[in-house]
Amino acid sequence: MFLWQQGPTYRPPEIIPEDGPPTAAAEPAVRFPLPDETNTNELPALSKSDPAALAALSELFGKSAVGKYFQPQEVVRRVVVTIDNLPRKTVSGQLMPTKPITGKLRTAGNGQNLTLASSNYDRYTPFVRLLEKLDPQTFMATYVKMYPLFQQAYKDLGYPKGYFNDRLVTVIDHMLDAPPSNGPIALVQPHVFYKFVDPALESRSAGHKLMLRVGNENAERIKVKLREIRKELTKGGEAGVPATAAKPVK
Repeated sequence: MFLWQQGPTYRPPEIIPEDGPPTAAAEPAVRFPLPDETNTNELPALSKSDPAALAALSELFGKSAVGKYFQPQEVVRRVVVTIDNLPRKTVSGQLMPTKPITGKLRTAGNGQNLTLASSNYDRYTPFVRLLEKLDPQTFMATYVKMYPLFQQAYKDLGYPKGYFNDRLVTVIDHMLDAPPSNGPIALVQPHVFYKFVDPALESRSAGHKLMLRVGNENAERIKVKLREIRKELTKGGEAGVPATAAKPVK
């Protein structure tokens, strides 16, 4: 698994999309530009941005919640790499910006009747409640203020001409497309980790699998907040398209 190297010795993990590494020719034009309201001279260098990032999170969630739920190091880079990987097959738990879910995965039945227990969904509820407390307008103001750091981390990840806000909107759309589970989810444990028995579920992205693990009720609550955030991120409309003509969010 990838490991972080702190400070100026940091080297980003190699993330190669399924269709190959990004190239300059493949980079799309900016779709959802953000207002340029930040003087980059007022921000710390990315390698020294943890205090500023933690302070920003504290403004959004409260200092005690940040200490309880978030990793204190490489905050911006963790956010960027995790968001970028959600539509892919795997997301490294070591690189996530949040601390691990407490407790073990809970199952019901055994053998060929092994399923994901409904009580497992409760493990994710504290994170869902935390997300629900997020005010979209306050989030947007903080996000715009800190955006140059997110953009730099995204470039470091291997997208020199990419635009992180566009990637964030794309990933939110991907998460909104996550299908609900239809009844108990059958599991198998070939080794240490559990897998979905249904090949269609097992082949889904890390983000869609996460939405299955949190349960339908939590997933719907997450989607409500994601729609609110997406609305803020795209409020100005798509580049070259009047805001009134922008595609509505379903």
